[in-house]
Amino acid sequence: MKSNSTSTLDVYLEVGTRNTFAAALNWPGWCRMGRDETAALRALFDYGPLYAQILRQEGLVFEVPSSVSAFAVVERLKGNSTTDFGAPDLIPTSDTQPLDEPELQRLQSILKACWLAFDSTVDMNKGKALRIGPRGGGRTLDGIVQHVLEAEAGYLSKLGGRVTPSANSPRSPEPVRRAILETLAAAAHGEIAPYGPRGGKRWPPRYFTRREAWHVLDHVWEIEDRLEEPDGSG
Repeated sequence: MKSNSTSTLDVYLEVGTRNTFAAALNWPGWCRMGRDETAALRALFDYGPLYAQILRQEGLVFEVPSSVSAFAVVERLKGNSTTDFGAPDLIPTSDTQPLDEPELQRLQSILKACWLAFDSTVDMNKGKALRIGPRGGGRTLDGIVQHVLEAEAGYLSKLGGRVTPSANSPRSPEPVRRAILETLAAAAHGEIAPYGPRGGKRWPPRYFTRREAWHVLDHVWEIEDRLEEPDGSG
């Protein structure tokens, strides 16, 4: 698949009181955090080559911008407590637009690339220690895997799908991921009501893809950042 390269790349900002997220509108998962707008945009730019490398695993390519000035901020959203906790939590306006079949397939490919990157990163680093935070925080590798899979099941319910608890095993991610792809297609085709049985508004498919891809890649990059050095000095 070819990129939709232009002279500028549309991004949006989710601005909290302590954290700001910058995210590329057309490339779910390419989303980074900083203390302010400048830092968030710089972090997004710095991770562009890493994101491109992940996409190539599914034959998706895009032109990495040559500088931060290539970003065009098209929307600013006022963040909330979740933003300041460290997770993007608001739906940009464009994510409420319907999905046609080619775009649905592209988003599914992006999700597959993110999952492949996560699985490969976990497999390559089994048995390795991850640095802990200054106060002893930070999940183990197995803890990260469990957390990601539990989040996927929770995100799936926000889209209007579900998997049985027995299928959502930390050693068997395929059932929930298969359900994600199927539910994403059903939502794109208008087969899932926008509101749940208790009246809660469901995530639109574009936003679901954005949130899921961000969460998976955020933990891919966390694992890589927290790996101990070979001599253990870390």
